Amino acid sequence: MDFWPEFLASSWGREFVAGGFGGIAGIISGYPLDTLRIRQQSSNSGSALSILRGAVAKEGPAALYRGMGAPLASVTFQNAMVFQIFAILSRAFDSSVSTTDPPSYKGVALGGVGTGALQSVMLSPVELVKIRLQLQSTSYATSQSASVHRGPITVAKGILKTEGLRGLYRGYTITALRDAPAHGFYFWTYEYMREQLHPGCRKSGQESLRTMLIAGGLAGVASWVCCYPLDVVKTRLQAQSPTSPQKYNGIIDCLHKSVKQEGYGVLWRGLGTAVARAFVVNGAIFSAYEIALRCLFNNGNIQTENTI
Repeated sequence: MDFWPEFLASSWGREFVAGGFGGIAGIISGYPLDTLRIRQQSSNSGSALSILRGAVAKEGPAALYRGMGAPLASVTFQNAMVFQIFAILSRAFDSSVSTTDPPSYKGVALGGVGTGALQSVMLSPVELVKIRLQLQSTSYATSQSASVHRGPITVAKGILKTEGLRGLYRGYTITALRDAPAHGFYFWTYEYMREQLHPGCRKSGQESLRTMLIAGGLAGVASWVCCYPLDVVKTRLQAQSPTSPQKYNGIIDCLHKSVKQEGYGVLWRGLGTAVARAFVVNGAIFSAYEIALRCLFNNGNIQTENTI
């Protein structure tokens, strides 16, 4: 009965809730572009606009939000834990910095790498379910109605039944290889850009909404550009299932076959969509997170060590 008042009375509880708001804002604002990115990566023909038109014409606008339940259901805990883990690791990797000062850029980068590696354990199954749903078309559903997944829970149960727990973690290695460096770039870029746009804000926590949006957006763009080829490989591996033809037998095989059959350009297919989505989503994530913290703390002056 008294759980929520006590939970929100703690700094950790407020940050957890703020992280949840940030994650939800990011998912809702960028999910249609994420669906478009996944379809571009798994397809070998058509521009982003033609794929978008085809999906809406054949399956309706709701197709762009198919599979959103999986990341939305887990995003509160996931996003909150990412910020909490980063807060701990960014200082652990550079203990020479005083606790009254913001983490050094070295600590920020290394803390981000560690955070990305750890969060992959939770993110990999969620992304697997999301990708399976995003690539499921109405035309396929009509002809293969028996195997159609109607939601994330159905997909997860189906994977566990046919592939076991190991199947639920298909693509885990490539997810970790993608997320570790990506998060290092992600947090370093955000911290660096917010300081450049609003000098002194890393310590005062007084940056404007404009600074949050731009720094967060650029952080998202940097994290995607640095790891995008790995994301293409991850999508193709996780799109496979025992009921579909097995095109690839691992990361190296997928990379080799994709480049051989479609050229090096395949490794950057959908990058424009991903970058556009990244700017919108991560600007929303950091803005929602910072604003929620200020509302929860009721003073508008959140110190950097509490609002990474």
